[in-house]
Amino acid sequence: MLWPLSVTAGKAQAATAEWDTPNWNLQWGNLSADTLLSHIVAADTLYLLHFMEEVSTRLGWAWAPREVTPGRRPVMEIAGVPEDLINWSASRRRRIEDALEVLTDRYVKDHGHLPGERGRHQLGWWAAQETRPAKKNPKLLAQLLAWWRASAILRFGQELIDGLLDRCGAAGAAIRARVDPAVDVALAAVDVAAVVFTVREKFSRRHILAEARRHLLETLHGREFPHGLDDSIADRALLRHARRHTATKPGHGAPAPNRMTYTADFPLPHRWWIAPAQSAPPRESSRYERARVASLALQNAIRDARIRADTATATEATASAFSASAGHRDLEGATASAPHAVDHPGRDTALTPAQRAAAVQAHAC
Repeated sequence: MLWPLSVTAGKAQAATAEWDTPNWNLQWGNLSADTLLSHIVAADTLYLLHFMEEVSTRLGWAWAPREVTPGRRPVMEIAGVPEDLINWSASRRRRIEDALEVLTDRYVKDHGHLPGERGRHQLGWWAAQETRPAKKNPKLLAQLLAWWRASAILRFGQELIDGLLDRCGAAGAAIRARVDPAVDVALAAVDVAAVVFTVREKFSRRHILAEARRHLLETLHGREFPHGLDDSIADRALLRHARRHTATKPGHGAPAPNRMTYTADFPLPHRWWIAPAQSAPPRESSRYERARVASLALQNAIRDARIRADTATATEATASAFSASAGHRDLEGATASAPHAVDHPGRDTALTPAQRAAAVQAHAC
């Protein structure tokens, strides 16, 4: 309902001032459709964050990322739902993949090479258009639910369908026990900036904000988060890892914040080709896959720097303690704590890639 409401009720109050008076007046005006469309991704991710949080809080569930299209962003699914049940329900996806394989073979015969990322995206659009089903007469929601339940029981058995809620609750509890609710804002900011820069190279704050909310989607798995955390991550990403690209013209004021563009100086990873495990043809690495590689490289560099700093601090503290008590220390009873721990009290914890992978796969337990 957000989209029709934003179109039909696109009015807001804005502060305006006459050119010859310093007084400000509130007046009603129409919102620009371009402005609404430019912020629709950031609004959509904010809606998903609150939706997942409310569902998780009320029902005790959690969410896990699932790759739908190779090379594209994963989608967040309710943890605990069997993969076979999801694939069985997504019959349209299978038809699109079959049509895409036929179109890819035709492209290779016509051009003599495999399509790149943009070409494959265009072929995917054509495959979706060719497999679009004809419109049907609308049915009541109760009829659709009854049909789905009967069909699912015939395919997977009544025991699985009746126990689906309990299965999702158990998977949610397992994920909540493994995933730390704390968010490392420093690592989140560099992840957001690296991904957006690798995908777009030039970007606005709304792109950073949308990616920050995606980061929270995949990190918290539906847990509650402090109000304004997404804005804090976005502001830190722009302040620490971006530089302004928009230049102020002589004699003109600075552009509005929503029209400011930024860029960064991260190294761009090289492209590579991926050979799928099945009979699908090879494909070029997507911008999202290259962005993930760039982000993980920067996060690992930050973790290494933290480890070195913690090691140096622990070494200096140990040396000071030994020098202060050189006359009466007991070397036999001395114990040294590990100086390589990254997470400390008072510092937001950060999950390693292995911990993230374990949390994502928790619903399989």
